[in-house]
Formats: sequence, structure tokens, C-alpha cells
Amino acid sequence: MPELATVMALPAQVRPPLNVLIVESEPDLGTLWQHYLSRSGCKTSLVHEEDAAIACLQSMTFQVIVMNLVLETGAALAIADFASYRQPGARIIFVTDTSFFSDGSIFSFAPNACALMRSDMAPDDLVAVVEYHGSAARPG
Repeated sequence: MPELATVMALPAQVRPPLNVLIVESEPDLGTLWQHYLSRSGCKTSLVHEEDAAIACLQSMTFQVIVMNLVLETGAALAIADFASYRQPGARIIFVTDTSFFSDGSIFSFAPNACALMRSDMAPDDLVAVVEYHGSAARPG
């Protein structure tokens, strides 16, 4: 009878965490999303206005951008336009508390938009959507 070889499982390849940019004017809401995404293993950057978001996109690479469509300072669509030029692989998840883009037209304005969610969603739902779309955008 031949000797049985000892089979050792190789450790699973460890994938780098998703880099997620959160653009949300309401600090408490942005911090809540950041907490849940960080807890799930994402590296997060939280900003509250357009200029800070553009600065982040110039200096870091993101797989996912979670962004409120209505910002107190700046324009979400301008950030999305810059992201589509600077980081075309980044997926944008827009959030809103309005019904303005409920017809799906946001997807024709922002080619890297992948989802539109209500801002009062359960944070765990946001995590699931970020992980789903981020896995497609993740390198490797």
C-alpha cells in the first residue's frame, strides 16, 4: 500500500482591504457608515465636501466611493466626473434622501455609478453593497 502524503492546506491568499471614500456632509451619518465599513475590514476615508473629496482622489486609490448626491458644499456629480477621469475603475454608490434620481437617470450622468441607495438604509446593507461592488473593482 502506498504511503499517504500529508496534505497541508495552503493559507488562503489574503486580499488587501477595500479602500472606500465616503463623501457625506452630515458628520454623524458619515461616521456611522465609516464605523460599519471599517468594522468589515475596509480602509475608509471620510470627507464632507467636494474639495476634500477631490484631494483624496488625487492622492489615494479607491475601489468604492460612497457619496451623498446632495452635499452642503460642492457637487456630487462634479466629484463623480473627476473620479471617472482620475480613477475610472472606482465604483460609486450614490446615497440620497430624495426621489430625484429614482428613475435611474443617475446611471446616465455618472458612468461609474453602480448603485443608488436611500441615506436611511441599514448600515449593514451599505456594507454588503460596498463589498459586492468593491470585489469587482478590487485589483488582483
